[in-house]
Amino acid sequence: MTDKKPKKPSRQQVYTLLVEIGRKEGDGLPKDSTGAALMIYASGIDEAEAVRETVAILKQADTAPLDVSGYGTLDERLAEGHDIADEERELMQRALDENSVIVAQMTPFFEGDDATKH
Repeated sequence: MTDKKPKKPSRQQVYTLLVEIGRKEGDGLPKDSTGAALMIYASGIDEAEAVRETVAILKQADTAPLDVSGYGTLDERLAEGHDIADEERELMQRALDENSVIVAQMTPFFEGDDATKH
């Protein structure tokens, strides 16, 4: 006789975060960049937990997180009128399924960046 309890529904949600990172030796950024912006999907019970986990993982990956901006959950973003592509939704679902932090996009910064140079 096994006493299997029904699995509780997960309270985890996925949060969209924008993280600015500075330079640090071994960070893997292009040699002449000054830092980068990372679009991240991170799971957590709340946004604060998602931010803490993301910062901890980024530090373990030899990056230097400087600032984190939260954009909320999928439902919150939809309520604000954000257009969310299927690919983005799939990455969010993966972050939830794997209870993970997923870097969806990395945009390096360069000295003198403006809209005409990339």
